[in-house]
Amino acid sequence: MLIDTHTHLYSDAFAEDRSQMMQRAFDHGIKRFFIPAIDSTYTEAMYSLEKEYPKHVFLMMGLHPTSVKDNFEEELTHVETQFADRNFYAVGEIGIDLYWDKSTLEIQKIAFKRQIQLAKKHKLPIVIHCRDAFDEIFEVLETEKSDDLFGIFHCFTGTFEQAEKAISYNMKLGIGGVVTFKNGKIDTFMNQIPLKHIVLETDSPYLAPAPFRGKRNESSYLSLVCKKLSEIYEVSEEEIARITTENSKEVFKI
Repeated sequence: MLIDTHTHLYSDAFAEDRSQMMQRAFDHGIKRFFIPAIDSTYTEAMYSLEKEYPKHVFLMMGLHPTSVKDNFEEELTHVETQFADRNFYAVGEIGIDLYWDKSTLEIQKIAFKRQIQLAKKHKLPIVIHCRDAFDEIFEVLETEKSDDLFGIFHCFTGTFEQAEKAISYNMKLGIGGVVTFKNGKIDTFMNQIPLKHIVLETDSPYLAPAPFRGKRNESSYLSLVCKKLSEIYEVSEEEIARITTENSKEVFKI
């Protein structure tokens, strides 16, 4: 069994062939899909997806850093309201993104910190989005460092030193299609990181692995990530699947 710890299955990119795409994933042995939130405009689509695949789809709730705008307080209230109404498996995806808009850094930090505190309150993992913002992310994590801070550093693309630092905050590293890229760089040091710190993800429909780079990603391609890691670690694909599945169960408690 493989677990896709991060996939946007509700995306419009799958509107035409979602059921076939899901079947391909099932055929490749992917049985669980953890679904990150972006903002309130996607909530109903997430709930519909869960209703359609209740045994396979597991929802997170949170405010994505690129959706942290002037109305972020209203959006955070929406997140908190959802938690009051029902259960989720993580607070995510949350974090800081300075690729698109540096002007919102201060409110992104506030939103990130508030949602970390929400995760602690509900004893849940966080799922971190980080783009061009490692220092800023680590700065916030340092202020919240504690035994009840844990989760996944989604789509990890940093250096070996940054990987070690992320792990020091009780984070697993979410490894996806980037590990198959010729210029992805993380493949050069992955085997120095014990497999107990790794979970698999696609981030579909984004970041498709080679040989599909640049095309729409989908959860069935997780098997390609697994294959690449088996080459890097020089263990069987079955062993990669077994260990990363156990790791994801440890994070999400199911």
